[in-house]
Order: sequence, then structure tokens, then C-alpha cells
Amino acid sequence: MKRQTPPILIALSLLIWTSCTPNEEEKIDTLEPDKAVNNAPVETNPANTSYRAAFVGQTRIQAVKTESPAQFSIISTALSSPWGIVGLPDGRLLITQKAGTFRIVTPTGTVSAPITGIPPVNAAGQGGLLGLCLSPTFTTDRLVYWVFAENVPNGSVTSVGKGTLAVDERTIENPTLIYRAFPASTDAAHYGGRIVFDANGYLVLSTGDRNGLSTRQLAQSASTGLGKIIRITTTGQPAPNNPAFQSAGALPELYSMGHRNPQGLALHPETQEIWQSEHGPRGGDEINRVRGGANYGWPTITYGIEYGGQAIGGGLTQQTGMEQPVYYWDPVISPSGMTFYRGNRIPEWQNNLFVCALSGRHIARLVIENNRVMGEERLLVGESQRFRDITQGQDGALYAITDSGRLYKVDRR
Repeated sequence: MKRQTPPILIALSLLIWTSCTPNEEEKIDTLEPDKAVNNAPVETNPANTSYRAAFVGQTRIQAVKTESPAQFSIISTALSSPWGIVGLPDGRLLITQKAGTFRIVTPTGTVSAPITGIPPVNAAGQGGLLGLCLSPTFTTDRLVYWVFAENVPNGSVTSVGKGTLAVDERTIENPTLIYRAFPASTDAAHYGGRIVFDANGYLVLSTGDRNGLSTRQLAQSASTGLGKIIRITTTGQPAPNNPAFQSAGALPELYSMGHRNPQGLALHPETQEIWQSEHGPRGGDEINRVRGGANYGWPTITYGIEYGGQAIGGGLTQQTGMEQPVYYWDPVISPSGMTFYRGNRIPEWQNNLFVCALSGRHIARLVIENNRVMGEERLLVGESQRFRDITQGQDGALYAITDSGRLYKVDRR
């Protein structure tokens, strides 16, 4: 397949590497400095709609370029449909695979045998073993938390489990189900599926609207777990200081509502606020700064349209009492996992948000100042990969996984 030319100058070198897939080559591409950037946005394709942004810079912000010397390398191609990635304290990486197993990968690309032991997952469609996070005290308790699509009566749900990574790293011991987002649906899409710990030690979970025309409306119902940001304790109980939603039957575990298919969660390194990425329909992918008790509008307001071209609802993009996204894309990039850069190896990346793009087939770098996006860069465009999740390792480098099973390292050259 012909490779696209990245928006940055690329110098290619090949090195021999060893891992569980021997006799392959590691590819290292160098991101050279390029200061010749004008104020044009990186997106050049026409939008799907004529909707107007609510404020300047909410979409198609000016392009930026990384000036520090940086490079990316493929350190493994041996994964099978990886979905979530997190750094272990010793520098290795724990990764979920969609079919229902974990893998551990070293920074040089050695991949462990499958780690088994969790309950069965429904891997159909967009389901499977999804996001994961580690206990803040993992070095002593070895606890892992994961999100998965679980079969239940009348369909499937987004569920959360926890268990202990065995000392021999072959199994997850004492797997326990701690939360289910009801109601069940027979649709195999829009599970959401990310999970992180917040600054107060509570679990934050993203759930989707499950895709159906009827279930999408439940994103606006505080009595369901669909299309929400959920905040719970490590035993699955509602976090004690969650906001109260003023409607009959409101669930105490809700933190925010009105989401479509949120597949990214990250805490800002300085403010510790929760940020989130969300798939729109045809247009209207979003980055949101999540506030407790807020309604993010789906499907009442959106910057997207139906896949067939029709307006959604009343064709509204704003409504009183509903939050605006910090940033949106039209056409879509299909944002999935994301992370804030907390290192100093590439100085201009400090506190930047890195977002994996599925249909966009790149990693978006967003420069954020005072909760506004000030610039956008698209990295690894020429790789033509569906980037699924990204994390920062103990060594300060970024590590990203793709649907086709690649693990990339992005670091200073």
C-alpha cells in the first residue's frame, strides 16, 4: 500500500530488533524540526455541515509543529487487537486485547504470553476487553481494574471488573465484578469503555449510548447508566461526593451526562480535572472538560449529522443548560484513548493532549492553554494505522497501540 506523506519531514532508518516476533525490522522515523507553519488549520477537507462554532478556536484551530527533535519507532507487531494500555511501575506496559486477555510488553518489544483469568467478554462488534487502569497502590496490592462488554439477560452491558495480577504474571486472580451500566442492549456498539482514577482515588468510567435510536435518548436520562461519566469507589459504590442530578430516579453514581461514545479519559497534570474524548456521528467528534453535574448535550445538541445526512433532533448545536465541547472535529477523526504529556523530554509538549484517531489514522497533538485549544498537530499520519490508545511510560516516552496490533514508542531523538 502506498504510504501517505506525513505533514512533517520524515527521515527513515531501519534497525534490527528482537522480541517475540524475530527476524522483523524496527522502523524508526524522525520528526524533524519545521518552523514554517502558517495560521491555517491542519484540516483541509470540507465540513459535513454549515454549523457555526460557539466561539473562536472551537474547531479547525491553527496548525503547530513540533520543533524539538523527536522520533517514533515500532517496538512490537505481535499484539492482537489491543484496546487499552497503561504503564507498569517497572517500566513495562500492561495491555488489554479485545478478545479477553492481557499482555505485558517491555519497552524493547518483548511480549508476554496471554494473561488469562478474567470472566468471559462479549467481543462482538465494538465490545470485548476494553480500557484498564492500575490501583494507585499497585506496587503493594497488584490490583488491576478493567472495562468489558458483558453478556447479561436481554443483551450486553458495559461492566467493570477488578482483580490481582498474579506474581507469576500468568493470570488475574480473584476477578470480581464491581459495576454494570444498565439497561442492557442488543446493539454491539458504543460501549464507551475507558477507566481512570481521579485525584481523590475514585474510579471514573465512560459509558456510551449503545448506538440505537431509542437508546441514544437515554444519554439524557439520569436514571440510566448509558451515555454517562460514572464515578464510583473501588468496590463499585457511588462516590460519596458525586453531584446530585435533579430528576426522578437519578442514579447516584453519575458524574456527567449527555455523551455519545466516549472512548478517552485523562486527568490534566496541573488542574487534575477530567478531560474526555467522544465520537460524534457524521461530524461532531468532541473534546470535553468534564464538570460534575454537567450535561454535554447528546443527542439534543451536536455538531454532527446522521450518517445519511439528516439533521439530528432539531439540528441544534447550543442550548441553555448544556455544555459546549472545548474542541470538535468535522469531518471526524474518531477519537479514542488519550493522555496528557507530563514529561520534559520534549519541552513544547508539556501538558499537551495527545489523542488517538481511528478513522483519522494519526495521533492528534492539541496545545491547550487556559482550557482552550490553541494549536493542533497530526503525528504519524503516514503510518495509516487506527490508533486506539496512548499512555506515557515510566521513561517519559509516549506509547501508542493500534487496532492492527502495533505498539509505537514516541520520544526525543
